[in-house]
Amino acid sequence: MGLGRQLGIFAFDIGAPIGCYYLMRSLGFSSLVALASGAVLLAFAAAWRLARTRRVDPVAVLVFATMALSVLLAMWTHSSRFLLAKEGLLTGLWGVVFVASVAFRRPIAFSVARPLMEGRRAFAPASWDTLWADEPAFRRIWRVSSLIWGGALLADAVIRVLMAYWMPVDEVVWLGGLLWPVTFVAINVVTNLYYLRAGLFRLLGARWTAQP
Repeated sequence: MGLGRQLGIFAFDIGAPIGCYYLMRSLGFSSLVALASGAVLLAFAAAWRLARTRRVDPVAVLVFATMALSVLLAMWTHSSRFLLAKEGLLTGLWGVVFVASVAFRRPIAFSVARPLMEGRRAFAPASWDTLWADEPAFRRIWRVSSLIWGGALLADAVIRVLMAYWMPVDEVVWLGGLLWPVTFVAINVVTNLYYLRAGLFRLLGARWTAQP
């Protein structure tokens, strides 16, 4: 999947529920029904992507399962704030996965960055498998990067849960949507500064010059 399409899906997943919420509210529906409608919309979108590609997409499966479960629980608890806090719980789960992946054979940050960077003209043409096997610094960089992503996602999760239970629901909806790009940009700025300091680009440049 290309970067443009990924960004398009990301924008839809953020913007569509927000637009759906305020549309439903303008029609006189309760905040719970409006939030549930946005969750149902995302669940249908994830199901459509799964049916269209005809292959298992872990992210789409997770989105579909999360949205379906959250709607059922919200209807059972009759709590719109639970639906809002669910975003923080999901973000926190991803944060835990990033932190725990440091103990995996390959951390999550490595797996996410690899298709975006490996083989690009600006980076080393050598296989990242080779870099991983030969360069301890390369391995350390991706483990630290996973910790940075995990810590930032956990902080984002805490903020979302606090917002969900302490702020007016109608304000949390758009503020929660705004928090996604803010968190994403902040993480990328911090990680790229770390890459510069840790010598990732210098390391890749050295590997590039070593190629015949």
